[in-house]
Amino acid sequence: MTRQQLIEQIKIKQSFLTIGLDTDINKIPKHLLNTEDPVFEFNKQIIDATKDLCVSYKINTAFYECRGVAGWNSLIKTADYLPKDIFSIADAKRGDIGNTSAMYADAFFNKEVSGMSFDSITVAPYMGKDSVTPFLKYEDKWVILLALTSNEGAKDFQFTQNEEGFLFEKVLKKSQEWANDANMMYVVGATRGEAFLEIRKSAPNHFLLVPGVGAQGGSLADVCKYGMNEDCGLLVNSSRAIIYASAGVDFAQVARAEALKVQQQMAEELKAIGF
Repeated sequence: MTRQQLIEQIKIKQSFLTIGLDTDINKIPKHLLNTEDPVFEFNKQIIDATKDLCVSYKINTAFYECRGVAGWNSLIKTADYLPKDIFSIADAKRGDIGNTSAMYADAFFNKEVSGMSFDSITVAPYMGKDSVTPFLKYEDKWVILLALTSNEGAKDFQFTQNEEGFLFEKVLKKSQEWANDANMMYVVGATRGEAFLEIRKSAPNHFLLVPGVGAQGGSLADVCKYGMNEDCGLLVNSSRAIIYASAGVDFAQVARAEALKVQQQMAEELKAIGF
């Protein structure tokens, strides 16, 4: 999916919602456990119920990889089921020496090799340029680089400071030598609030993938106030608050109701900037 196609989807749906399919087989409704593939059945019903309210789905691959072959099968089926006009994210947080990253790129981008063709993948930048560029060789695919995360341990390294500024700021600036806003985004946690002002100084035009709204307590209003640009420039993720809103047979309908609440808030934010 190109940048312009993503922007058009945001306009059409009046939404910049990403729904995280971080599907834990121990948390899904018990009645699904009798189905052939409980994880895929859960994902399928969530997607069917919410696909008109979001512009993206983010699949955290750890929830699938931990289940071995069965988990990979669920992952491949879910990836294949995602609507083609919705931006798909493999939240895999890969990043290794060049030849290894090339294999990871094949795993998540090359359908002929792996059965999966995501639009994007999250990548850890710690190993530098040669660990990132193999993912950028695929046309119309995106790297979503970890910049400033929402977890408690983020301050261990990301706020390390020298005369050039914070480490996360160096990541933002250096990585723009490798790619541009047409094929690179950044992960910025919603719990960082006014830090979005600093992010936008270094990356004014890039899309930001924003976890931390919902169960982690981030404020959508603050994210929009400090992080939105003229193209919206945001993909705000909510996972647990939507997909686990009900553990009953009505789980998909309740998930839709929760997604609708977020989408309506987003529509108001987009209206405020005339988008």
